[in-house]
Amino acid sequence: MTVFLQSLISGILIGGVYALIGIGLTIIFGVMRVINFAHGDIMMIGMYLTYNLFTLAGIDPFVSILVTIPLMFLFGGFLQKLFINRVLGALPQNQILLTIGLGLIMSNTMMLIYTSDYKIISTSYSSSSISVAGISVSEPLAISFIITAAITAMLYWFLIKTDTGQAIRATAQDREAAQLMGINVKRMSIIAFGLGASLAGTAGALISPTYYIFPQIGSTFTLKAFVITVLGGMGSIVGATLGGVVIGIAESVSAVYISSGWKDVVVFVLFLLVLLFKPSGLMGKSRM
Repeated sequence: MTVFLQSLISGILIGGVYALIGIGLTIIFGVMRVINFAHGDIMMIGMYLTYNLFTLAGIDPFVSILVTIPLMFLFGGFLQKLFINRVLGALPQNQILLTIGLGLIMSNTMMLIYTSDYKIISTSYSSSSISVAGISVSEPLAISFIITAAITAMLYWFLIKTDTGQAIRATAQDREAAQLMGINVKRMSIIAFGLGASLAGTAGALISPTYYIFPQIGSTFTLKAFVITVLGGMGSIVGATLGGVVIGIAESVSAVYISSGWKDVVVFVLFLLVLLFKPSGLMGKSRM
């Protein structure tokens, strides 16, 4: 039972960070209906930004999110304004090709700068753990989960209570109706993509102390983000949160009771089962 509880808690903790990645993708899709295949590579940029802040300025990875969030928001807004905005009304395959191309540019640029060698952020707590009722919990994962929960709560508050947040939700629900009501949908698209990029970059910063950093890591997390988003329900922030936690638990428990090499297989089997029996995802129809 102790082993099960430990794997369950570990899954919930890492699932919180996964949820942050999925929420970012969900916001982008919900507002613009753009399938962003560069999402994982944006997260990878956040990881390298965190690595630079740690190695060059000595800033702790968890403190670095104070720098990562605004910089990644500006980076996302830049991508949307310069590239994504041009294909908003285009065919889905054009949007897919563009975002794949942007992802390749990002990953190959990082490879030119840093080579393909793995980078590691070694902090005093990277391998530390705390004991709770006899259960060992990874300290960096626990800190990441607390920060993720705080960011998610602030995001919910922003989307529900602020005028800009409500405008983003209105744009996600019906873009044309929102425009008729006087909402600047182009501005909302830039903000939404900036938010999605900042959440992805923040997730990259939070997992940096426990993951290797290399240019191709983005593709893995892009696939994971899509699984989370579809599992929870396309366009649903609550669904993305739930999907991230479910994926985290599935990975952790399967790694303990089956094999670490099979954890991704278990996740995709779970994903296929949800698509077969509830194609709209766990939270039903798309909403924010």
